[in-house]
Amino acid sequence: MTELTTGSPAPDFTMPSSGGGSLTLSSLRGGSVVVYFYPKDDTSGCTTEAIAFSSMAADFAAAGATVIGISPDSVKSHDKFIAKHGLSVVLGADEDKSVLEAYGVWKEKSMYGKTYMGVERSTFLIDPDGKIAAIWRKVKVPGHAEAVLKAVTELPAR
Repeated sequence: MTELTTGSPAPDFTMPSSGGGSLTLSSLRGGSVVVYFYPKDDTSGCTTEAIAFSSMAADFAAAGATVIGISPDSVKSHDKFIAKHGLSVVLGADEDKSVLEAYGVWKEKSMYGKTYMGVERSTFLIDPDGKIAAIWRKVKVPGHAEAVLKAVTELPAR
């Protein structure tokens, strides 16, 4: 599979989402979409990242952007995670990992000398026409939501 680059069309998807909803990327055309992929609900880095995006939800909305977090966790897990931390971002449940694979973020990782498959923390900014405007791979959480918001505000107006 070829790796996605800026200017590529963003792979469309439909998946179950937090709150018992369904999420389809193409239905959000006309506005910017921030899709951030994270490894696991309620782990330290993922919680920090979700809280950062949630705390800036009004800023993203004002800039015309929808923020979606995606992990392989279940909707039930997402709903608990949202309730526990008061999150305001929509979380998609990619339990079959098809979207993670389409975006090239389901990777072999290693920890403590063991290799395993997992999510490489990554964020994709998708422009109103459905093309990838920016990609952040191997994200370090501190300051990341702010950097993504800055990129959203710098997108050319339609």
